[in-house]
Amino acid sequence: MPLARVQELLDAGPEEFAGGVQEIDKDLRAEIRRLQGTRGRLARLAAGEHLALPQSVVDYLDRLRGLGVEEQYIDMERDAWIMIAAQVPHLIDAVIAKKHEELDDPDTVKLYSLLSGALDWPDHDPRIVEVADIMERLMIRAVEAGEVDADDGIDDRFVGLLDSTMIGSSPGAARLLAILEERGWRGWTRIERVPAERLNTDLPPT
Repeated sequence: MPLARVQELLDAGPEEFAGGVQEIDKDLRAEIRRLQGTRGRLARLAAGEHLALPQSVVDYLDRLRGLGVEEQYIDMERDAWIMIAAQVPHLIDAVIAKKHEELDDPDTVKLYSLLSGALDWPDHDPRIVEVADIMERLMIRAVEAGEVDADDGIDDRFVGLLDSTMIGSSPGAARLLAILEERGWRGWTRIERVPAERLNTDLPPT
């Protein structure tokens, strides 16, 4: 931060000082993300992303980068795809083809633009509700199109592992899943429609 900016803050009143500190914090967070992205790209060059993933997944991650998705979120996706590709290598190309189709939907692109920065959101961030709204719209369309299938060839314990990893990635992740469950949806890796009677039975008393 330039010395002139420091001097401006020292001479500022309480409100201006507080606003300046918030602005600096925002700039620092952006710089941290940029540096993390650079670090991630260097790590991939050193380790070889192509060695760990099928080409179809590499191309998909590159498409996400082209949409402006932050490298921090792509790193998390990449790690998940490495595990999925190892678990169901015979299904991965078909799954990725479906993911490309989903990216043609503006709602999906909007979802990624929100999730890209969601790893830093607190659990009370109002954008979590916006993410839930978009996900619910996408799932309703999938159900209406007959595209929701619990028999996806992926082991239930492995799905639980992926969901646990996602929940641990962000303070707001658990709240997002709680909102979706209140609306009758369950899961992240494999989102399922929960019948109302089963949902009422499973939910703890309030």
